Amino acid sequence: MTTHVDSIEDLTPLIGTHLGYSPYRTITQEQVQLFADATGDHQWIHLDPERAAAGPFGQTIAHGYLTLSLLPVLLGSVMRVDGVKMGVNYGTNKVRFMNPVLVGSEIRAGATLASVEEIAGGVQVVLDVVVEMKDATKPSCVAQVVTRYYV
Repeated sequence: MTTHVDSIEDLTPLIGTHLGYSPYRTITQEQVQLFADATGDHQWIHLDPERAAAGPFGQTIAHGYLTLSLLPVLLGSVMRVDGVKMGVNYGTNKVRFMNPVLVGSEIRAGATLASVEEIAGGVQVVLDVVVEMKDATKPSCVAQVVTRYYV
């Protein structure tokens, strides 16, 4: 379910509101390989299923930064803001990778609107985001994500 916001003026009343969850998305070994190639991070825990099977997680895991890099696509299905010229990723205030994302697992993101601040030409929005792996007992990633919307 996507929270649909008609304009930036309609964001402030949603502060403190959980906006919903993205659909689950499967993490594949191919995605992990492509991310490793793009970033140069070819650690065995991500790429060598045989060696990883004997490792601490029993199989290959996604890079933490791969999980983080999926936030724009995951959050795009959580909240949509209309009446803006553009939205840009402004950064993160805090990120923690608390539980590895196993290759082949499904993840989703949930978000709560933490704050809205006026800036020149628009607003800065902070979302408290939790990425969870299906059937896991604790989150894989928690992040405070900052986005700017310009009108």
